[in-house]
Amino acid sequence: MIAQNPAALVELRGVTKVYGSRRVVDHLDLDLHAGELFAFLGPNGAGKTTTIKMVCGLLHPTSGTVRIAGVPATSAAARARIAYIPDQPYLYNKLTGREFIRFVVEMYGIDRRRAATRTAELIETFELGSYIDELCETYSHGMRQRVVFAAALVHEPDVLVVDEPLVGLDPRSARIVKDVFLSQARSGVAVLMSTHLLAIAEELADTIGIIHQGRLLARGSLDELRARAPDSGSLEDLFLRLTGGDRPTVPLPEGSVLS
Repeated sequence: MIAQNPAALVELRGVTKVYGSRRVVDHLDLDLHAGELFAFLGPNGAGKTTTIKMVCGLLHPTSGTVRIAGVPATSAAARARIAYIPDQPYLYNKLTGREFIRFVVEMYGIDRRRAATRTAELIETFELGSYIDELCETYSHGMRQRVVFAAALVHEPDVLVVDEPLVGLDPRSARIVKDVFLSQARSGVAVLMSTHLLAIAEELADTIGIIHQGRLLARGSLDELRARAPDSGSLEDLFLRLTGGDRPTVPLPEGSVLS
């Protein structure tokens, strides 16, 4: 359930990112609230990853502002409140999973007693017990992803940002990760998930934003977006029409959320 507090944890205002002559993100406005699971949906190259990196303070916008809980996203205060999991997360192969999590604990300066309790909780949640003390170089992709998620959540962030989280995961790992997304949102964490898979957005998201060529073309709940899809009421049809996969021969109906 989305929190009723109107103050957004994540705020983007007029955010633009330009590389040379290419405008990758184009005057993007976006709010994300506590307890909201937001799916950032778009084709490859739509600007999702660039936007996510600006939210996490890894990139500076060419213009516009990005704020986390009211402070600039590039500040230490903002980064302390965010967990970011990229589409290709990195582990130190010569560390065990437990040692990697402990490394993250030390970086955040978490109280050791609390960290020990939190680590034990996450090992159970992500079903890591059978391999957490083995070297990361021996892990499968799914095992690595689970450890990365555990490490990202050990400092109990207010904002969880994930880029293409389910790519390459086996069904069991995917189910665990999806359940964690939902439980994090229910606990009040703002979850921003980038994906190009419509089924994942439909299954998990409170709010879906469709981005194409750096512009946010539509935003709303699944029911709201389906209601604006001509004829079929299908999110897929709306997505294809907005992103050019099925160019419309008639205008979108009045009331469509267009930028």
